[in-house]
Amino acid sequence: MGKIRYHGEKELGGAAVPDLMNTHEVAEYLRIKERKVYDLLRKGTIPSTKSAGKWLFPKHLIDIWLADGVTTVPGDASRMAAQVTPPQVITGSHDPLLDWALLESGCGLAILPGGSLDGLKRFVAGEALACGMHLLDGASDTYNVEALKQNCPPVARGELVLIEWARREQGLVVAPGNPKNITGIADLIDDKPRIAVRQPGAGSRVLFDHLCEQAGFDPWDMNILDEHAKNESELGLAIRDRKADAGLAVAAVAAQFQLDFVPLANERYDLLVRRRDYFEEPFQRLMRLGRTDAFRARARDMKGYDVSLQGTVHYNG
Repeated sequence: MGKIRYHGEKELGGAAVPDLMNTHEVAEYLRIKERKVYDLLRKGTIPSTKSAGKWLFPKHLIDIWLADGVTTVPGDASRMAAQVTPPQVITGSHDPLLDWALLESGCGLAILPGGSLDGLKRFVAGEALACGMHLLDGASDTYNVEALKQNCPPVARGELVLIEWARREQGLVVAPGNPKNITGIADLIDDKPRIAVRQPGAGSRVLFDHLCEQAGFDPWDMNILDEHAKNESELGLAIRDRKADAGLAVAAVAAQFQLDFVPLANERYDLLVRRRDYFEEPFQRLMRLGRTDAFRARARDMKGYDVSLQGTVHYNG
């Protein structure tokens, strides 16, 4: 019988290294004695989890932990700037599930939403501990990595980790009963319904413009409101209060304000964080909540979330 291989498994010295390693496997992977692994466990310095009384070590977290100990050329100004302790806030895109998790986890981190691209720039400038983002790259049909590469200098990217928070359902939020009978982007042209949009640089605005382009429509031909919604909740309120007939937002916003929802796309919402801050208690407390049944139940109740891959690393500088 052939050996069972795990997703993400790699070869090391002729042996397979699974995503979850036991103490013996992680000792071989790190090229240290097994008793040294137990010493690191006692000190609480090595990423680990316990299942059925056994210590397990997620390989992607071990890789991040190892990379965190790599030094760079002395005098590197960008590296020096990265060592300044940032404000304990998460900037970037608004996410209702993240709002709840920050309070529920008691992590002490605040949220400063302002759109994915604006948040990314603030993060790079050292104004935030982490950044929430869902920026689609239309050319590759991927999320966040291209935006990170385009907006972060190479020397700074070596410090960064991009971690999946959730997959989210995006679509058109409309009034209860969908009185305008809106079923897709084409209906935003035909009868000229009033459309609420996010500000330029927001992930939802990037997606909206991409969907219009795919459908062959120019947003300038639509009846778009002059005032931009600054976050997902503002857009939902505009629909609820009849200031707009439709707008692109996540399914959770439609459920929150008891509105109808026309699904159009699924996206990935990530958290960008510096490697050293990933292992600090505030961020770890938030991520620990993401592994609980309470978190998964809340995601189900809020609608439109898939958190099955929460914690997956999509970029490790």
